[in-house]
Amino acid sequence: MTDTSNARPAEGEAQAPRQSRLLRLMRYLPLIAPVLLWAVPCWVLLFTGQHWPLPVTVAGTALFVLGLAAMPLAMMRGHGRRQQDRAAIIGDTLLGGSWVLFTWSVLLGILLRLALTVAGVGQSEDRARIVTWAVLGVSAALLAWGYVEARRVPRVRRLDVPLPRLGAGLDGLRVVLITDTHYGPLDRARWSARVCETVNTLEADLVCHTGDIADGTAERRRAQATPLATVQATEARVYVTGNHEYYSEAQGWVDLMDELGWEPLRNRHLLLERGGDTLVVAGVDDVTAESSGLVGHRAHLAGALDGANPELPVLLLAHQPKFVDRAAAAGIDLQLSGHTHGGQIWPFHHLVRLDQPALAGLSRHGVRTLLYTSRGTGFWGPPFRVFAPSEITLLVLRSAQQR
Repeated sequence: MTDTSNARPAEGEAQAPRQSRLLRLMRYLPLIAPVLLWAVPCWVLLFTGQHWPLPVTVAGTALFVLGLAAMPLAMMRGHGRRQQDRAAIIGDTLLGGSWVLFTWSVLLGILLRLALTVAGVGQSEDRARIVTWAVLGVSAALLAWGYVEARRVPRVRRLDVPLPRLGAGLDGLRVVLITDTHYGPLDRARWSARVCETVNTLEADLVCHTGDIADGTAERRRAQATPLATVQATEARVYVTGNHEYYSEAQGWVDLMDELGWEPLRNRHLLLERGGDTLVVAGVDDVTAESSGLVGHRAHLAGALDGANPELPVLLLAHQPKFVDRAAAAGIDLQLSGHTHGGQIWPFHHLVRLDQPALAGLSRHGVRTLLYTSRGTGFWGPPFRVFAPSEITLLVLRSAQQR
């Protein structure tokens, strides 16, 4: 038998410096990321063998330097203490544009150049210029398309969700999910009204909003949120907080949603009854609530289910998909979440997957629990959605007993 008691501490000591170095690197990420987002496209488009005339090189370099300086400054003025909407719009747009330009500078800068070289197309300078124009063309097309995708009323995504414990009387229950509306610097009051009109065409029994209503306080974004009062449901309209509420006086949003006729499910539940059967509809505060310092705000699943019959099926609203570990441990039947935006601008979804167990759609966790993750109804920050379309979701709950 080999004694490993001495080896384990040594292994732990070896891992500790690696984790420490990673944490130190993460601290510098806000400084490194903007430089990479602007420097890499500048290098790929101007200095990798194109031999542009001097005025073109100077003007192009000046534009990249201006973008590098303006983006963080506008972001700080827009999302910092000053909360200047115009600055936020400029900073967010530059962030989205630089991300798309960076992504395709890397992809086409490597893959297209390699393909052209293998195919023997032109001289080195010709290939470099083809790559430059391809990157600019693809980036411009994606940003234009992404802007339209972000600003349009989301398409309705419909799916049946089988819940084995759901009573036959509740078979066909229509649940509409909206989330991550993110009312913000761009005034979207008309868009909000059109979203609510679309929801009302779905003849919902239950309408759910799983948080991140807005970026800004309830007082500041009231005009954009007010159309939510027009949403219709035969049984209930329910809401839980998202992490962005806790950046913007979350209690104000809870109070406003209550004023607009929605029921904030802050670690509590209600019962939905039909045809002699009952569904527990529960909700929890976002997982960031406790660190917000607001008294009484925390994600407390036991409190949300307190007094509910454990034999009844449970529909849980929780803003972030990663809450599903606790939901599965408690035997929840279905959790509805948002937060991920489906990645919003490809390929950001790879980074989202590092933090969340699901990106979008229906997934199973544990023996019983299903999780539906919405790609979101609005957008955050950059007014673009690239390969991550927004959605209004209609989930029709199906009973195994009925089938």
